[in-house]
Amino acid sequence: MSLKNWLLGEKINDYLIDLFVKEAPILQELRERIQEDPMAHMQIQPLQGAFMQWLIRAQGTRNILELGTYMGYSALTLALALPAEGRLITCDISKEWGEVAISFWKKAQVLEKIDFRLGPALETLQNLLQEKQSFDMIFIDANKSQYPLYYETCYELLRPGGILLLDNVLWYGGVVDQVTKDSRTLILRNLNEKISEDPRVEAYLLPLGDGLLMAMKKVVKPK
Repeated sequence: MSLKNWLLGEKINDYLIDLFVKEAPILQELRERIQEDPMAHMQIQPLQGAFMQWLIRAQGTRNILELGTYMGYSALTLALALPAEGRLITCDISKEWGEVAISFWKKAQVLEKIDFRLGPALETLQNLLQEKQSFDMIFIDANKSQYPLYYETCYELLRPGGILLLDNVLWYGGVVDQVTKDSRTLILRNLNEKISEDPRVEAYLLPLGDGLLMAMKKVVKPK
């Protein structure tokens, strides 16, 4: 899949990029490096990255958790938008991809903002719970089969008023194709429905990239 938004026509996609995407040269360099990899379709699009940067600044985000680092493009995008004291924890199971990511974070001079944790996401989440960590924003872009578990655990790690982002929840249109019955499609379809009705959050599915589900953890007012 290309970096174009499959939900938009090419002209609209290019129009939005021309007006609203101010991609840093280091991000463009990393994106071009990633295009050499056969798994390049896993990378978020610059249009989505620009929106997430805007959201970080609008929310005053300082602490972010990311599940699924890949080669570090999304992490670099997020880190560049964080203030100097901001911190990002990101995890992945690939040491090789992590080494590529770290080399670009270092080049971009944001390495001190990023804590890369090598290992399965669920292990990382359990460690963070034990550490009593709390996050302003959490971005989930890892194993789709584990999304329901990620969602519930990340909800616990998210501060009240914080925002949880889940990527690829439209699954290239599969979630609205009732003929499609593969397990990941069913998992994402059911999760979308669950989150839309979850009384603990305010949720919205943004038709950006391959679908970005945003859930804000409600602030519980004392009785």
